[in-house]
Amino acid sequence: MQEIRTLDEYFTVVRREQPSVMLFSAGWCPDCRYLDRFIDEVVDAYADRATFYKVDRDAFPELCETLDILGIPSFLAYRNGQVIGRFVSKLRKTRDEVERFLDEVLSTDDASKKA
Repeated sequence: MQEIRTLDEYFTVVRREQPSVMLFSAGWCPDCRYLDRFIDEVVDAYADRATFYKVDRDAFPELCETLDILGIPSFLAYRNGQVIGRFVSKLRKTRDEVERFLDEVLSTDDASKKA
């Protein structure tokens, strides 16, 4: 999973046609570190349907405030500059919850592309 390093990079990535999934986290966050147990496997499983990026919440506080990312870890999915899904809360996320979010967002996105 690539790390977003600048706001320009963030806004370029979210405008792409292929869905981009942003993981907002921080190094000090124990619930974010919990994701480390499985997130690489999840990213690999969904790599043909989306591109995944990590956003350090502490490096981009204004962006997170604008996007209402008040708790971490959280996920935002984009396509063509539009948010197509949000999984935002301060609660720990399980692998099953992350996969259900991705299945819902990406299946909805797949259906919208076919319409």
